[in-house]
Amino acid sequence: MCGRYSFLSPAEAVRNLFKFNGTTPNFPPRYNIAPTQPAPVVILSNDGERELILMRWGLVPAWSKGPDSRFSMFNARAETVAKKSAYRVAFQKRRCLVPVDGFYEWKTNGGAKQPYRISLIDGSVFAFAGLWEHWEDGTGLIIESFTVITTSANSLISPIHDRMPVILPPEAHSQWLAGSKSEELLAPYSATEMKAYPVDPYVNDARHDDAKCLAPAPNTAHHDVLN
Repeated sequence: MCGRYSFLSPAEAVRNLFKFNGTTPNFPPRYNIAPTQPAPVVILSNDGERELILMRWGLVPAWSKGPDSRFSMFNARAETVAKKSAYRVAFQKRRCLVPVDGFYEWKTNGGAKQPYRISLIDGSVFAFAGLWEHWEDGTGLIIESFTVITTSANSLISPIHDRMPVILPPEAHSQWLAGSKSEELLAPYSATEMKAYPVDPYVNDARHDDAKCLAPAPNTAHHDVLN
């Protein structure tokens, strides 16, 4: 599961990694992106060029009766994404890259939940594997939305949560966008290239969206940092 993430990277670093055409959307640094909020994704345009645009997080299938129905989903399981009706067509035709520089998962300890921030070791921007959809009604309302694909957790994340987002290395970006059915693309990312540390419960509230979301939890010890 992935229900929160951050995107703070400078525009130049994002353009260098994702190699999209056109202008970069005016998107301020985000420390705590949550479902239903707009976020940037990279898609292939009709002419086959990469484009960075804003979409709503929480996929709304084209056949859904409304954007706020129970079919609005922010995660899709890698094991079933090619078969489920909500995702099948998007998996074949509408894939995206979701720019990220860190995400949050919650570890349950008894009745308490401790949030962790997870990123690449060097803190650089990377990509989740995503799918996107175009939904519209008879009044002209149009919603373009996306979902993040998840897979089983690697050895770094498994002590925190049993699922993790599918992370695509740069050399797999083109293959993913082109519609490759390779199961290797949906495998857990290497744990040796990632790190995690407990953060302040301040991040639990989706209304909080500032640098305090990145702050280590009070009394965090060196052994609490996972890498």
